[in-house]
Amino acid sequence: MRKTLLIIIIIIPTLLFSQRRNRYKYEWIGGIGYTNFLGDLGGSPDIGKHAFQDWNWTSSAEAVTIGLRYKNSRYFGVKAALSFAMLYGNDKLTTNVYRENRNLNFRSQVVELSAQAEYYFTKEKQGHLYRIKNAKGAKSLDLQGYAFAGLGGLFFNPQGKYINGQWVNLRPLSTEGEGLPGGPAKYSPFTMSFPFGLGVKYGLDRQWSIGLEVGLHYTLSDYIDDVSGTYYDNNKIRQAKGDVAAYMADPSLGKVNGQSDAGQERGNPKYKDAYMFAVVNANYKVMYRKRTRSKF
Repeated sequence: MRKTLLIIIIIIPTLLFSQRRNRYKYEWIGGIGYTNFLGDLGGSPDIGKHAFQDWNWTSSAEAVTIGLRYKNSRYFGVKAALSFAMLYGNDKLTTNVYRENRNLNFRSQVVELSAQAEYYFTKEKQGHLYRIKNAKGAKSLDLQGYAFAGLGGLFFNPQGKYINGQWVNLRPLSTEGEGLPGGPAKYSPFTMSFPFGLGVKYGLDRQWSIGLEVGLHYTLSDYIDDVSGTYYDNNKIRQAKGDVAAYMADPSLGKVNGQSDAGQERGNPKYKDAYMFAVVNANYKVMYRKRTRSKF
């Protein structure tokens, strides 16, 4: 994971500050929007659904992103982005009897640093800097659609709501026996992400534009919601980690006999966790011309 972040840190300045002939051309980006978690918790009522099929509007949460874009040709650009988001899931939001009986919940604040390549379907249109009536080359409609894909590094910290309403960090509690005898290894709070999706930009003038991006972010972790494999012996969790850990490992409602016995399925390790971003952004373009020596 550290190697991945190092590669991103090295690549981003190279991509963003490369010269094109005699000028720099880049945009500052700021956006707000929503996320939706696609994993083991919450989701659609049907078991086995994945990606967009597992969408649940009631588990959406807020997201903020800042970034810098470099447009290195008419149709291609690159972007570095730093995103802050809250992911959320709750079995109470589904009508599936097994998930409802499982009764797990989580929230996780995530921080993602990513580098993305963009392909624009249309050439960017530019007119005069000022809106002068009947001026030759006056600005026409500038509406651009594009596709993007990239890679990033992600930090996450799953928390669960205890019976007193307090949110507690789940990773130290070994809710599936992580790090305990016979259990799986401790999972890392860092993972790689692979964002891709579609966006659209509308130019207000030569420098300002507004846009919308919708993307799907796949990860290499199945523990963003602290749920992945099977139930561990709850008595052993209580002995090793205490009563809070035992409750967070198995808060089931008891409606399905034997569902939470040791070795029974708690999550679905077949699919890694993913999440959706839908962000409205504002873009401010700045261009610097290369300085030359004055001629006298």
